[in-house]
Amino acid sequence: MKRILSQFIVILFLAAPVMGQYTIKVPNAIPLHGEWTFALDLADRGVIGKWYLDSITRTNRQDKVTVPHCFSADPRYLFYTGTAWYRKSFGWKPVAGKRVILHFDAAFYLTKVWLNGQPVGTHEGGYTPFHFDVTDYLREGDNLLAVSVNNDVWKLNTVPAVKDNDDINGSFPAWINYGGLTRPVYLTVEPEVYVENLKVEATPDLAKGTSTLTTKVLVRNTSRQAVSPQVNYLIRLGEQVLPLKWKTKATNIPAGQTILVESETSLTAAQTRLWNINSPTLYQLESVVGQDTMATRFGIRKIEVRNAQLLLNGQPVRLGGGNRVLDYPGLGSLEPDWLVEKDFRLMKEAGMEFQRLTHYTPSEYFYDLADQYGMLIVTEAGNWQLTPNQLNNDTIRTKFRQQFREMVERDWNHPSVIAYSVGNEYLSDQPAGQRWTKDMIDYARELDPTRLYTFASNRLNARPEKPEDEASQYVDFVSVNIYGNHAKALDYINQLYPDKPILISEWGTRADAPAGEAGQAQHVREVVEEIRKRPYVVGASWWTYNDYQSRYYLTNPNGYRPWGLVQPDRTPRPAYTAYQQEMAPLTVEKVRFTAGGQGVHELVLRVQARSDFPAYPVMGYTLSISGKILAIPDLQPGESREMVVPVRGFDKSLLIRVMKPTGFTALEETLDLK
Repeated sequence: MKRILSQFIVILFLAAPVMGQYTIKVPNAIPLHGEWTFALDLADRGVIGKWYLDSITRTNRQDKVTVPHCFSADPRYLFYTGTAWYRKSFGWKPVAGKRVILHFDAAFYLTKVWLNGQPVGTHEGGYTPFHFDVTDYLREGDNLLAVSVNNDVWKLNTVPAVKDNDDINGSFPAWINYGGLTRPVYLTVEPEVYVENLKVEATPDLAKGTSTLTTKVLVRNTSRQAVSPQVNYLIRLGEQVLPLKWKTKATNIPAGQTILVESETSLTAAQTRLWNINSPTLYQLESVVGQDTMATRFGIRKIEVRNAQLLLNGQPVRLGGGNRVLDYPGLGSLEPDWLVEKDFRLMKEAGMEFQRLTHYTPSEYFYDLADQYGMLIVTEAGNWQLTPNQLNNDTIRTKFRQQFREMVERDWNHPSVIAYSVGNEYLSDQPAGQRWTKDMIDYARELDPTRLYTFASNRLNARPEKPEDEASQYVDFVSVNIYGNHAKALDYINQLYPDKPILISEWGTRADAPAGEAGQAQHVREVVEEIRKRPYVVGASWWTYNDYQSRYYLTNPNGYRPWGLVQPDRTPRPAYTAYQQEMAPLTVEKVRFTAGGQGVHELVLRVQARSDFPAYPVMGYTLSISGKILAIPDLQPGESREMVVPVRGFDKSLLIRVMKPTGFTALEETLDLK
């Protein structure tokens, strides 16, 4: 996201293939990927032993690892819980008048950093980015970066946390505490006055077709004198630079202070193109502050709830979805680009368009793809089943706010992110759960008032008597986890909150249930049939897209929980095919087949956009059949059209493929021509 307008000299020895596996969004970032030395700290004596010093030589007792690195997934340190140390030497030649920032896109879970023997800082939390200004710690020549990472999470006061009650289930963590420097580590070089972050709020006027932009630029002044930097903006739509007039409040930034600079502008109807699932139009904005530039992509779209409907740009949408757990054989929670791309494609082609991905934020690259190809996401911080005592605990509340803020400040320019969740399956029908929900949503709205807010409830299944008896009274839309009795549960929740749309944030069944994989596929069809009868259900997110490892009770002896539509290595199960069929936004059926002479026949198809679930405008779709690609007419939910397809040959069946305008398969079926 950053463009660095400065010169520097850096000596780094990098493994090029490693660099290419993980996206760093900051142009001109200096990756610290590649080979690091690594050592377990079983007795937690590394600080006392000063393992962060140059003088400590442990060459014979340190392994070489490649960062990003997940030590829990490495066969040599399988599921080790505790502290581990990473050390890397690199060369550097300082440049006067520049600041050097050390970035971690994430490290799990408690991270402590030393540079050249000096403590730099500490961070707690496993899935969000953090950084330190290391200018004053660097020296000319060789530098030693030492990092200790402790993955001893699932304690009473961590986030996520193990339950603090006496229930036997309270001692089971829900997912693996994969430890290590799990996402990119890199340096950036900044001028003395530089941009720390940038927020773009794009608001369309649906009636006029115009839009307004508000930018909020966080500017840091590290110089010794006050400055009033000039702020300029450049917006591109494709290759076109938009001529815009900006209103910026003049700002004086005292020495050593960080100030928010706000600006506004308007886009005409000709300049405004809405972002949506079928046509995910993105703009590029560059903010130039003095000698520094920060760039970001954004989309113009309006998300709202009204009359128990979810509206995208004023149109009701009802969409399928899925929960994705960060887990892959041999990688643990690492997310190289190829895996993110593979998962995104499989989810997109299964009709997973609207979902709460999981109980924490994945790598930002997934959101980049969701922006580029169209997907709606609810992103959630790590309150997983916190107990009332924990919900009231000031330490936990502080840690959650920190992690939530880091998540929001990373993701607030992604048009794919339409909502934030403040937790999953806590006792939301008790005073502590009610207080948590109200307080955290109030806090979150101060950070980002442009999104919707929710949490994943499992207490609505207990049938509270009145709306005010459960914390869903505070949300914009109800998210509920339902495993069984879906129809009764949904009807009751709708009766309780008739004006709120409902997202089924979790539903599903295991592939190793008594009915097996065939039963899992049948479960998909049966539940979707019930959802289609209930127009207030705007989304259904299957638990889970993929199998994952866990220490939770009833996990299989191989360590996996087989809830997935795909297996650990992403091999699709029969339920994946069923899901793709049921979550396709349209149906294709044969009207008639007329045989002609010399092997040339006429096939008439009826293409219909679903009116029930999923339901959203079908625009820009194509049909691939018999070697031909035909444009499907744009359809609103419930509309249908007949298409005439000339067919050659004497095949008794034909494979048809419906393609989304973003290049993903929406549906595959074999038509019987008899």
